[in-house]
Amino acid sequence: MSLDWIYYAISWILLRWHALWDTIGIPDGRVLGTNWSWILSIVFLVVTLRVILFPVFVKQIKSQRAMQALQPKVKELQEKHKGDRETLQKEMMELYRVEKANPLMGCLPMFLQIPVFLGLFHVLRRLNPDNPQPNLYGWTADQFRDATHSALFTAPLPAKFGSSATELTQLGANSGVTVKIIAAVLVLTMMATTYLTSRQMILKTGWAEDPQQKMIQRLMLYGIPLSLLVSGALFPIGVVIYWVTNNLFSLAQQQWVLRKFPPPQVAGKPGTTPARSANGATAAKGTTKNPVQPAGRGLFGRKQAEPEPQTPVVDTKALAPKPGAKPVNPKKGTRPANKPKG
Repeated sequence: MSLDWIYYAISWILLRWHALWDTIGIPDGRVLGTNWSWILSIVFLVVTLRVILFPVFVKQIKSQRAMQALQPKVKELQEKHKGDRETLQKEMMELYRVEKANPLMGCLPMFLQIPVFLGLFHVLRRLNPDNPQPNLYGWTADQFRDATHSALFTAPLPAKFGSSATELTQLGANSGVTVKIIAAVLVLTMMATTYLTSRQMILKTGWAEDPQQKMIQRLMLYGIPLSLLVSGALFPIGVVIYWVTNNLFSLAQQQWVLRKFPPPQVAGKPGTTPARSANGATAAKGTTKNPVQPAGRGLFGRKQAEPEPQTPVVDTKALAPKPGAKPVNPKKGTRPANKPKG
């Protein structure tokens, strides 16, 4: 299957942003050793894609909330089928099917961005002065030449931490040491922001009870950042800038959503302290026995149902007369109504 359509799409978005910065007047020459028009083009490539993928992000949040709401039922199944992994998996798959929950939905935005990452990796990798096809994927010869010699603090954007001396010479790098320092700092930043993005969501929603879902959480939290330590040396500096920008955008977006629409408290979760209600019943702190959502707007502007009126509980023991007390005649002291004359 040809991926040319991805390369054309990435190139089109990148070149449109570069043309905009050129129209606004952002210089294409180096300021502080940096071609800011190309750096901003990569940054706003991220913004464009994240705006397009925002509906998918909404589905991801809803799926995570659904999975969190199912945790008590998942725990019951685990207790019921302890030691019978095959039956447990069948029952849990049936539970997900009935409740229309998908444990893999939380990874969907990341999977959708993989083709974009591969496309940008391919487009930046071919930025070489010796490339015989500079006009490929809609580029002009001038755009190709400018992008090939673009840099971040004198480190060429097509360069990598593992670039050879010959490759750096072709790209016009002033110093191989500078390229390695810039690339190393960006790779470490990429690892840190990747870890923080996963950690932010797990701290708010908690670890999953489902072993399969928990394994995915551990993979995203520890496995992916560690793998970037090795693979990051093969990424062009422009690709690492894209990844870091994407992570920072994700951190800000998740923080806004989690602050505005905090995940519901699940009874029995570690960290909840029991609180005694007015009638002596014990419930988890922050939860009620029959929770009723307040009227108004729910997640992402949807209307919530109006709360049902509750009948006040009458304490009959408090109304009963105490032993030895003199009975009170409710009619005593009241004047009879005047009877009509005639």
